[in-house]
Amino acid sequence: MKLGIIGLPGAGKTTIFNALTKGTAPVGQSMGGRFEVLSAVVDVPDTRVDVLTTMFLPKKTTYAKVTYVDVAGIQKGASEKGGLSGALLNHLAGLDGFLHVVRAFPSDLVPHPDGSVNPARDLAALDTELLFSDLVTVEGKLARLREGLGKGAFKAGKADAQAELALFERLHETLSAERPLRQMELTAEEEKLLRGYGFLTLKPVLIVVNIGDDQPEIPFAYETPHSLVTHLRGKLEMELSQLAGDDLELFMTEYGVTELSLGRVIALSYDLMGLQSFFTVGEDEVRAWTLERGATAVEAAAAIHTDLAKGFIRAEVVAYTDLIELGGMAGARHAGKLRQEGKTFVVQDGDIVHIKFNI
Repeated sequence: MKLGIIGLPGAGKTTIFNALTKGTAPVGQSMGGRFEVLSAVVDVPDTRVDVLTTMFLPKKTTYAKVTYVDVAGIQKGASEKGGLSGALLNHLAGLDGFLHVVRAFPSDLVPHPDGSVNPARDLAALDTELLFSDLVTVEGKLARLREGLGKGAFKAGKADAQAELALFERLHETLSAERPLRQMELTAEEEKLLRGYGFLTLKPVLIVVNIGDDQPEIPFAYETPHSLVTHLRGKLEMELSQLAGDDLELFMTEYGVTELSLGRVIALSYDLMGLQSFFTVGEDEVRAWTLERGATAVEAAAAIHTDLAKGFIRAEVVAYTDLIELGGMAGARHAGKLRQEGKTFVVQDGDIVHIKFNI
């Protein structure tokens, strides 16, 4: 999973990036509209991996991974100056989803570029930039489809071209009404067709309301499908991310922080993206893998290695809770909880899976 941290200048994007990745990137420095990227891969916190490691004592433990990308260069009003740059668009299109940081904290040291703090205004402003970018892409595609159909260029696939034209006309209607593409009801086939376009307003988005150290959460609604809202005390969380042991515990107690932001943001991101974790265990390695909810056993095999999917015979599966309650594989097998499943078995969050295959 690769998530882009976006927002207007001064929103605290790099602060949130540092908080989530334990990074030390300089903050409070405007890129002046230049396209720059910071990237970091972090482990997905999961106590189940820790418990399984204690149980199996493997040579190696591997957590699931998530990549966070701090994307600079998005400016309010870019749509009035020709839109987002090609390099920025290409990068944004390749991300799985966005963490949109919205500023809610006041600061005399870092005044808001617009002279006042207004999270709803800032959110709408960046949404407009993303929407305009998608609209330009849709209008270009519509022009090519209409021209091609008019000249008879789709003789072999005229019906497909006409269906695609109808779909893009729906996209245009939605965007022209200033609504993100996330609000559209699309079939699985339509979603697959649109995947290669990297539409920005089609991507899931977690709105991160960046509040001050002593600031309470503010009422904030963002009612679009495939979106969630959370609050973070960005500066405080960044400082806490640099601590460990007794110092960390002391400061978390002092500020009433029950958990660091990374675990909460990842959990929300998994929900938003429709993802889950399954595990492989053994003496060599205990490992967490990321999989779409509703995916099958053969898709889980492919997530581990394509050869396992090609030569799939069956999957041995036991639920994490059953494995722990029964004290291990032997107990699960004796109780009949270690099951033999075929290709179409739907893997559940927390399943321990062992793939039997033959190449």
